[in-house]
Amino acid sequence: MPQLPCRFRHAALVGKYHARGIRPVLEDVAHLLVRAGLDVSLELETAQNTGMTDYPALSVQDIGKQCDVAVVLGGDGTMLATARELAPFDIPLIGINQGRLGFITDIQHKEMATALPLMLSGQYEEEKRAMLAGAVLRPNRDGGVDTIYEGFAINEVVVSRGATASMVELRAEVDGQFVANYRADGLIVASPTGSTAYSLSAGGPIMHPGLGGWVVVPIASHTLSNRPIVVPDSGTITIEIVAAKDASMNFDMQSLASLLPGDRVTVRRSAHRVRFLHPKGWNYYATLRRKLRWNEGVS
Repeated sequence: MPQLPCRFRHAALVGKYHARGIRPVLEDVAHLLVRAGLDVSLELETAQNTGMTDYPALSVQDIGKQCDVAVVLGGDGTMLATARELAPFDIPLIGINQGRLGFITDIQHKEMATALPLMLSGQYEEEKRAMLAGAVLRPNRDGGVDTIYEGFAINEVVVSRGATASMVELRAEVDGQFVANYRADGLIVASPTGSTAYSLSAGGPIMHPGLGGWVVVPIASHTLSNRPIVVPDSGTITIEIVAAKDASMNFDMQSLASLLPGDRVTVRRSAHRVRFLHPKGWNYYATLRRKLRWNEGVS
């Protein structure tokens, strides 16, 4: 097969470096990228933790300045962490699945030798997905408000009880309009991407990533009529901690413990979007059928 012209110039290679046996696979991917005509650099922590020294090691900031595509080897968790860091630089990401479920790392290891060169030549489907931008606000002694935490999430922002058995009491608003009080184990605000993650296991709906909305899902609500609700992503969701002995907040995998009564968690659409590249012919519904086994039992 003749070498196809490459659409990209410089690839960053990011790996789930603590996974057993990851180094040989990373080396295989790096060789594929070099044969396709790209310069290759390793993300700094990937390089440090795998001992790979044949390629330059770059920080996230340097990847943003020097690279025009990132290839991520791991599961969805690795992809989410990488996407959050690279979204401000508008770098597209290609995911090679080394995990289990893999909703967004959709190239299987056995397929990468065929799929990756085709994608690098421009034969891919691109989609852009919204991110959540959140903050934790705390009243201060002067009557004002301090921002004690800010972060981004691709899947979800979760406010929940901590290690104690007690429920939390929360108040939710959208653009200042009261929505509901919740006495529950917690509350999830999920993006369409996150609708197939924690939100789904808590009873939330699956949202197509092309929709402009967030799904608000109570976790084990004391009131059975507290149901998931989909709201526009154009506004700001505010969750106030009304009462809690031990509450915490989670932005994807980034956590902040010990929220206090009176704290408010705000969630809005980020100015940045994540760019995912998929093999040609990819579509979201086929991913759902495959990952959720919707076609089982059909002859």
